[in-house]
Amino acid sequence: MAKPDNRADNVEHLQQALNHTMENIREAETFLAAHGDDMNPQDVSALERKNERRREAIAGFREEIKDEAAHQRKHH
Repeated sequence: MAKPDNRADNVEHLQQALNHTMENIREAETFLAAHGDDMNPQDVSALERKNERRREAIAGFREEIKDEAAHQRKHH
């Protein structure tokens, strides 16, 4: 028998992932500001693209958080 879907802590988990992703963006930007001039241009570009994907993920996390919060309000 399948486990029932327990969504009670989904918002918390999503928020933690969002915060972690934002911190990764800040760290990458700080690193590039300090060392970007000494780096291979391909590596700089790769980090910039990675941060762009992180920003897209943040937008997705925010949408999921809204959906989960709405679900919790509806079912409590």
